[in-house]
Amino acid sequence: MLINVPQYIDVEDKVAGPLTLKQLGWMLAMGIILLILWNVFSGIVFFVIALPIALLFLALTFYKPYGQPLGSFVIFAFLYYFRPKIYTWKRTPEREQFIPKVTSSNEVQAVSKQMTAENLRGLAQLLDSEGANHSENVDEILKKHNPKK
Repeated sequence: MLINVPQYIDVEDKVAGPLTLKQLGWMLAMGIILLILWNVFSGIVFFVIALPIALLFLALTFYKPYGQPLGSFVIFAFLYYFRPKIYTWKRTPEREQFIPKVTSSNEVQAVSKQMTAENLRGLAQLLDSEGANHSENVDEILKKHNPKK
């Protein structure tokens, strides 16, 4: 038996002509605000105040940066700028952390700062696995490229 699978589930339903419920709500809010401004201000003052408000509401209604409604985009931008930004790397506790040996100040080692593709792959694998896929050559790479730390 064939069952129809719904498609386009991310498309909102149209309520009034080509407008969705959210778009209709933004347009109604704009109309109410402009009506209140029309009764409060007269002539040129109304048009000076109403034009930016109408443009803002039209942008909130129809403009979609990066495929998201402008209202959601503004909320996410606000949250990004005002939430604390703490990034942590979750390393498994059973692994020992790399502690390099302290050398005397008279010893100067010439260290090659060149990374090979194999070394980069090993480091990328370590970071992608959050420390779970730890290999011995990663310790060698860290010792070679960071001797003084």
